[in-house]
Amino acid sequence: MAIRISPRFAPALVPAILLVAACSGEPEPTQAEKEAAAKVPGAPPGAIDDVKAAKATASNVEEKSELMEFAYSYPLEAAQIPRLAEWLDSDRATKRDALVAESRRDQALAKKEGFPYRAHSHLQTWQRVTNTPRFLSLSSEIDTYTGGAHGMTNFDTLIWDRNSGEKRAPLDLFASGSAFDAAIRDDFCAAIKRAKAAKGIRPQGEPDGVFAKCPPASAQTVWLGSSDGRHIDRLTIAIAPYEIGAYAEGDYRINLPVTAKLVAAVKPDYARDFRAGR
Repeated sequence: MAIRISPRFAPALVPAILLVAACSGEPEPTQAEKEAAAKVPGAPPGAIDDVKAAKATASNVEEKSELMEFAYSYPLEAAQIPRLAEWLDSDRATKRDALVAESRRDQALAKKEGFPYRAHSHLQTWQRVTNTPRFLSLSSEIDTYTGGAHGMTNFDTLIWDRNSGEKRAPLDLFASGSAFDAAIRDDFCAAIKRAKAAKGIRPQGEPDGVFAKCPPASAQTVWLGSSDGRHIDRLTIAIAPYEIGAYAEGDYRINLPVTAKLVAAVKPDYARDFRAGR
């Protein structure tokens, strides 16, 4: 028997109907039924958005064969933003296609030259750094292997700007890369020295040594974070192997506070979304 809901009572009855179904032993409403209920005139504002958000799930794709191993995942917060999820799905497809092509090429070469082929891999995980009212900040760690002596670790980053509905790089929020570097250089370079000392690595004796100089932070991967869930007030500079030391040193994650000097380097449109920790 169909039930007709008067618009006058719809706001109260929509959640009640779903609650009764959950508690009475009746079958859980289908997704279509939930969406239909949320569209009833007088339903609570944003009800349909809540239903769609609940439908989104984190994405985790894994594939393994003698040819290659591929994995690519991103969190629920990203899945709930259709345009961002579309970009991530496209990026995943591009990375997989590239891995398959490279793996097939090297497998054919190995067979031709008569040496063993080792399965290649691309394992990438996107994680939430922070989710403020304006920005969803994501970090990505990427482990790859192409048949050599060892694999490689790299990083990626992105910011989703809800105000514009666009994907941005963290450095897009600053006046320029050089302004970003100038604002954090002293803290960044000092933190690298402390991180190396913590690993028992002494500074190179030669001032012109390949790893003696502090690199520009803007050339590394920048992850923007928040301690209060509302403002960007901290950041991490992710540094891959070989950038500031030998492969054996591994990668570095340099954590820094957002200072007043750094806030001054932010573009005016984003200034209110940052807060100096010191």
